[in-house]
Amino acid sequence: MTSREAPLTGVRIADFTIHAAGPYCTHLLSQLGAECIKIESRTRPDAFRKPHAVYGRMQAATFDQVSANKLSVRLNLKQPEAVALAKRLVGLSDIAAESFRPGVMNRLGLGFDELRAARPDIVLLSLSASGQSGPDSHFAGYAPLFGAWGGLGWMSGYTDGPPVEMRHVMDHSAGMHAALATMAALHQRRRTGAAQHVDLAAREVASAMIGDALVLASMGQTPVRPGNADLAMSPHGVYPTAQPDRWLTLAVRNDQEWRALLGALGQEGAAARFATAAGRQQHAAEVDQLLTGWLAACDADAMASRLQQAGVCAHVSWSLQDIADDAHLREREALVEVSASDIPPRLAVGAPGRFDRTDGVGIRRLTPALGQDEDYVFGELLGLGFAQRADLEAREVIC
Repeated sequence: MTSREAPLTGVRIADFTIHAAGPYCTHLLSQLGAECIKIESRTRPDAFRKPHAVYGRMQAATFDQVSANKLSVRLNLKQPEAVALAKRLVGLSDIAAESFRPGVMNRLGLGFDELRAARPDIVLLSLSASGQSGPDSHFAGYAPLFGAWGGLGWMSGYTDGPPVEMRHVMDHSAGMHAALATMAALHQRRRTGAAQHVDLAAREVASAMIGDALVLASMGQTPVRPGNADLAMSPHGVYPTAQPDRWLTLAVRNDQEWRALLGALGQEGAAARFATAAGRQQHAAEVDQLLTGWLAACDADAMASRLQQAGVCAHVSWSLQDIADDAHLREREALVEVSASDIPPRLAVGAPGRFDRTDGVGIRRLTPALGQDEDYVFGELLGLGFAQRADLEAREVIC
């Protein structure tokens, strides 16, 4: 490997994951250079490959989000010969990843023991709602349930309102934790030569994000939903401005910043009881009311710039269009333009990390069509001839 190659160049993933959390994990690894081979079938395609009108367009937007860079092959895993081919592919891979309910891989004949027989040092990632063991392991789940079950939903929202449903943030958070754990297992494998089964529960990812609230609960105290408030800072929130749906987010960390905020707003004579952090915290509701009134006539972008120059943490709460148009993100390739012969140019989310001595990190190719890469995977990697493949397709082993 040369020093310019991506960090995971040479790593191959046999990807059995479905939906969003597991595929996001393998997508992150693929952006770091891993070759990721997605295994599905025409009879059981990834559910997110199907068009979803609920996302605002009759295209598989969610699938695009987590499947760029990946290769695609078809295997009907209900057929023993397809399972045998999957094991051969695992035998040529460093990582196998799956996100079925616990027990599904074993029933398919692709459990950890079987995969370890195919590749003695395989790293297997299993990402599920509640983990591979324990009294709740049989439960299925999806993103809102992960947040609800893990307590994160309860701690999100306003104090006088209901818990907030957590959606993609839960899938992506679980996927990021899974990618980190998989990288750690791969590193350990390189040190020890031993196989490793990584068992990650999405609901436990949610619970890991509310450690301070869990500590309070363990002490007999009842944590409350904070909304946009902070236990120490006031003001701390999101405030409307003169433009509809143009909100200003700000946080005042100390008395100096509070005085700078008042100066920028021309309100130096505000009530003395708000001069200290303790006073503002005690009267946080009144502080918020004052700010709401002061900012109601302000231009959001101009005020954000003025506050930043004054040393106050403030920014407009950006819309998705603001993000898509942002020159900074484009220059850093956090947003990249991708295209193909049958697809007009469009934006994709690039790799968040930057490597100053590395090439090939990020989006290298678009989402694959089902079975698009079978000449390479079945032909070059597994050595199947055209006649063999035609026979397997005719018998719906490959389908």
